[in-house]
Amino acid sequence: MARRYQSPTDARLLCGVDEAGRGPLAGAVFAAAVVLDPARPRINNLHDSKVLDEAERDKLAVRIRERALAFAVASASVEEIDRLNILGASLLAMRRAIEALAVKPDEACIDGLHVPRGVDVPCRAIVKGDRLVAAISAASILAKVARDAQMTEIDARYPGYGFAQHKGYATPEHLAALRERGPCEIHRRSFEPVWAMLQAELPF
Repeated sequence: MARRYQSPTDARLLCGVDEAGRGPLAGAVFAAAVVLDPARPRINNLHDSKVLDEAERDKLAVRIRERALAFAVASASVEEIDRLNILGASLLAMRRAIEALAVKPDEACIDGLHVPRGVDVPCRAIVKGDRLVAAISAASILAKVARDAQMTEIDARYPGYGFAQHKGYATPEHLAALRERGPCEIHRRSFEPVWAMLQAELPF
């Protein structure tokens, strides 16, 4: 399937939606919704945020914010992740992002297999959409940049875990800090190995 771009002749407004932060052991999950402006030239080099380095993502995020017709970023908290499970929390963050858009799109294209419920916009799930649909690629970038920024800020509140470096993912450094310090307030209690540590009543 070829990458789909909205052209200036496309009268329908497509909203791309993607999340960032499903896999980490700590921190909120973020989602972004982006409506690219069909009247403006396409933004070059849009890709899935996971294949871009940090500098590329930051540059593209600036262009997206400047040139998109509308965009919004939302999140679901650690408490919501533990209560709903990560899929439910991701879909909740996506719904919040769509609802926060200043412009109502005609359709929301969601990366993955599932769509959020209760959205007053027709939604369509697209597997590997962050590689196929420009607006989803843009949403992937905005969600990733926003989440990384929050994890860097959180690092100062919870020093010693290395959140600014690994952003909450289960790197060897993060796992070593968990073993030494135990979980902190932003660790996801429902995720292994955090759950196992709490079951063992390790200090935190």
